[in-house]
Amino acid sequence: MSSSHKPRLGAHMSIAGGIPLSLERAQKTGCNVLQIFVKNNNRWKGKILNESEVDEFRKKWAESLIQEVIAHNSYLINLASPNRELWERSINAFVEEMERCERLGLSHLVAHPGAHVGMGESCGVKRISLALDQILERTAKYKLKIALETTAGQGTSLGHRFEHLRDILAISRFPERIVVCLDTCHVFAAGYDFRTKGGYDRVIDQFNTVLGLDKLEVFHFNDSKRPLGSRVDRHEHIGRGQIGESGFSWFLNDPRFEKIPKLLETPKGNNGEGDRRNLELLRSLLKVPRR
Repeated sequence: MSSSHKPRLGAHMSIAGGIPLSLERAQKTGCNVLQIFVKNNNRWKGKILNESEVDEFRKKWAESLIQEVIAHNSYLINLASPNRELWERSINAFVEEMERCERLGLSHLVAHPGAHVGMGESCGVKRISLALDQILERTAKYKLKIALETTAGQGTSLGHRFEHLRDILAISRFPERIVVCLDTCHVFAAGYDFRTKGGYDRVIDQFNTVLGLDKLEVFHFNDSKRPLGSRVDRHEHIGRGQIGESGFSWFLNDPRFEKIPKLLETPKGNNGEGDRRNLELLRSLLKVPRR
């Protein structure tokens, strides 16, 4: 397959030992796109990102075959929190991660919208949008985009309906800087069934009607351990879960999504063997283009 037809496939990689090492791990695994955390995702504050590390990352990236690098933000952040202290802490932590991403030259920062913790979906949506407005106002000159991720809907998490993301965008002052990351495991667990071609077409048509396909800029490719509509977020290897291989083939062979990065968050296994297997399987599902 020529390089012009290579799918944009990759995985989330560890930054242990320094962010530049994520590029080496990605290439050894066969990725041409990459997702990382830009700091320890289980801590509010990260260690200082010094210029030498930034320069080394940018240099190694330029010398690599990695086409795009995307970040995922900390799971501690909750932009829908009704707790004022946690909400403000989440905003400040988000801005810090935006600053790191911009320095590294990344394209997107993927973020879970947030959990309303019992105060209701409408209030949660408003708090998320207000938080994003503050974040984007403080990073007004950045090229980086925020990619709100679809969720499985565990607990009070928002984002398991396309309408949640639409409503966040509708009241945002900066909708042009917010896009969507579609996670296959999450939307399946939320009740969107794309395992057949007819089901896939209905889900994509619904996304287009509610949000518009121009807002879809990142994919997370994960199979699901739990059944359709379970509202439980449990990732599985591609083809070994409840979605199955065919569900991924529709996305892979849809020309509308050819240039959108598709990133694994599946179990790693020993020395990245899980990622290699999943990437090989995904490539095998891609139909050779007609000439």
